[in-house]
Amino acid sequence: MSRFGSGLEALAKGAMISPFTRARRLLDGVPAGHAKPVELTIGDPRETPPAFVPQLMMEAAASVATYPKIRGTDELKASIAAWIGRRYGLAGVVDPVREILPCNGSREGLFFATLPAVGRKSFKTRPAMLIVNPFYQAYLGAALATECEPVMLNATAATGHLPDLDALAQEPELLARSAALFICSPANPQGAVASRAYILKALELARAYDFLLFFDECYSEIYTGAPPLGALEVAATTRERFRNLVVFNSLSKRSNLPGLRSGFLAGDGDFLETLAEIRNMVAPQMPGPVQHASAAVWADDAHVLKIREAYRAKFDVCDRVLGNRFGYRRPDGGFFLWLDVRHLGGAEAATLTLWKREGVRVIPGAYLAEADRSGINPGDGYVRVALVQDPATIQEALERIVQFAS
Repeated sequence: MSRFGSGLEALAKGAMISPFTRARRLLDGVPAGHAKPVELTIGDPRETPPAFVPQLMMEAAASVATYPKIRGTDELKASIAAWIGRRYGLAGVVDPVREILPCNGSREGLFFATLPAVGRKSFKTRPAMLIVNPFYQAYLGAALATECEPVMLNATAATGHLPDLDALAQEPELLARSAALFICSPANPQGAVASRAYILKALELARAYDFLLFFDECYSEIYTGAPPLGALEVAATTRERFRNLVVFNSLSKRSNLPGLRSGFLAGDGDFLETLAEIRNMVAPQMPGPVQHASAAVWADDAHVLKIREAYRAKFDVCDRVLGNRFGYRRPDGGFFLWLDVRHLGGAEAATLTLWKREGVRVIPGAYLAEADRSGINPGDGYVRVALVQDPATIQEALERIVQFAS
């Protein structure tokens, strides 16, 4: 039995707490060691969102008098399909009716998708949910809520900050009882991007053992070099197209609209049909004004270019201030730093001392991961830094971090 015991029991008793609550409790009552504290824990984007969103929501205000379409409006699904076509060279390839399902942010989609992932397959023993480690907390919550065994697949520097699929392929018994594999690319928090060969390998395993590949791409538009490869564009080149694949994305990071709660799932049409019926019974609809505004946001790429340029400027600051300290290198995607602080006592000690001495608040990497089957937590020696402040504030915070470590 894992340390989580019964997943439903742990959730019901509040035995699970978020990494942000844990980080807050770690520093509760500890005074900041600087007159100007800097908060760099939560990945809450603060760039300028598209200005037209409030007006478009007002245009659709009358729609609040009727129940929204649980499967999304034709306007919204067509706009998402068109964006996928532009972004990944898949114009006309993705069917907006069967292969796209809007949801209230990617977190809602990631959670509810586990229900049919478990229900569609017969298991002789307890089903497993394969989870990249470190991970987005919704993955673990969904695994426990469906009473799956959460199997942590460590993503470290040695494995390119993605799970080692070759090692996983050597565990046929585990794969046979797996309901889904969660992968995030660009990775949160390391920023690694899956290659074409890697995605094909993951698809191969999912199809051979008939589990779902859940590919979280919510950071796909935050990059400073080449655009990250998408799982849909890779899968589209295979004979089975999108079978056993679902990708997740949202407007939270792409468009700096986390409060809009607007995202989508795309991929395996048969699976999405089943999920749509489940959502029709138990999930919340995306409000009509949100659907109308979201269609316009997915259709507009100009604001995304400005947001991307803002993050590029922040990483330029990181390059100048950090150099190669803390194992830093500019990540391929996302807006986090994954800094190696083993020489400073590890994740919790470095987080606490950095706050006490320099007034910079980061999150211990150990809180964003769990111990794997060997008892190894891949975040133990790291802290995550969210580049959500302006460049000047980030520069000051990083200079304090460097000073603290000197």
